[in-house]
Amino acid sequence: MFKFKQFAIIQEKSAMKVGTDGVLLGAWTNCNNAKNILDIGTGTGLIAIMTAQKNGFAHIDAVEIDSESYNEAVQNISLCPWSSRISVFNTSFQKFAIDSNNKYDCIITNPPFFSQSKKAKTEARTNARHNYTLPFDELIEGVAKLLSGNGTFNIIIPFDVQDIIENLCSKYKMFAVKKTFVKPTPEIPAKRILFSFSKNAEECNKSTLIIEQYGRHRYSNEYIELTKDFYLNF
Repeated sequence: MFKFKQFAIIQEKSAMKVGTDGVLLGAWTNCNNAKNILDIGTGTGLIAIMTAQKNGFAHIDAVEIDSESYNEAVQNISLCPWSSRISVFNTSFQKFAIDSNNKYDCIITNPPFFSQSKKAKTEARTNARHNYTLPFDELIEGVAKLLSGNGTFNIIIPFDVQDIIENLCSKYKMFAVKKTFVKPTPEIPAKRILFSFSKNAEECNKSTLIIEQYGRHRYSNEYIELTKDFYLNF
């Protein structure tokens, strides 16, 4: 179990455990004014629960294809203070996007993004880490269908696939409005990028976030400020 300030995450069977990427994305995404939120590939339910904590009135739909992860997400959500506003669907995002007539003001995903790396030991973890079951083009196509006119699509990706994501989003008339380069330390190049896309083109707000500024487990003020509502030790 991973304990946060206002909720806990059981992660015994889920393919992907609580990690920095998910916490960063959930904390970074601006969902304050959204009425309907969609979390694609919710895993343990972490990001869905984080958005419910941040936004006191939105309804959140969470989609998870892996049955064991889905079951733990349901359990985690049922135990959190905002369970009445979160619904979980055990299906592929492709099918969900086809079947749904909803429009979402905020779509958020920490997607499977490895395409050529070595497969994991279990099929569930392979599916959670690799984009075989949810290729980027099918992800972006579904997002474009479900995103409201003034909504934002928020995603965390490896640095080396940023051009792929930006080009696909551009194909569906979605434009980067916020972009944060995530560096593990000041000396190490950015490993991740946090992106926010919108159907309304505007100047992109670019920034850099350093996680460990002063040494091992000595975090930057910006990282602490971003995640302090969630992590117990901040």
